[in-house]
Amino acid sequence: MKNISLLLASLMVSAAALAASADNVTVQEPYVRLAPPNAPATGAFMVIKNNGDKDVKVVKADNPASKVTELHTHLNDGGVMRMRPVAAIDVKAKGEAVLQPGGLHVMMINLLTPLKEGDSVPITLTFDDGSSKKVDAKVVRPVAAGVPMDHKH
Repeated sequence: MKNISLLLASLMVSAAALAASADNVTVQEPYVRLAPPNAPATGAFMVIKNNGDKDVKVVKADNPASKVTELHTHLNDGGVMRMRPVAAIDVKAKGEAVLQPGGLHVMMINLLTPLKEGDSVPITLTFDDGSSKKVDAKVVRPVAAGVPMDHKH
């Protein structure tokens, strides 16, 4: 009986140590920017929070609304802001990664159909341990710079 108790205790410790990255991650405020008519691409933005004790990396994103999905950032290239793919988005233990316009984001390239305001796009984030998390991102109209947003719900 003692051996069974020890075995069960070690299995529980092992399972806790092997917790998938996706289990420790929450995603807040996911949205897709409404693209102008006939635009072939748009971006998705969100806050990815890591509640776990280990750093995690988002290594892939996927969605059914575009042919290609890439992790991107903006870089200043000689005074010109350019978008570039990144291999991964790091999310530190007990930290967060903010995906926002002008910074890190999920790039949706070659949209299959025009997105409409209010549509919901399922986006699957895949982590470096192979686990994944699906989030539903609402399509929203971009807010003009300098116009305050109404955050009342």
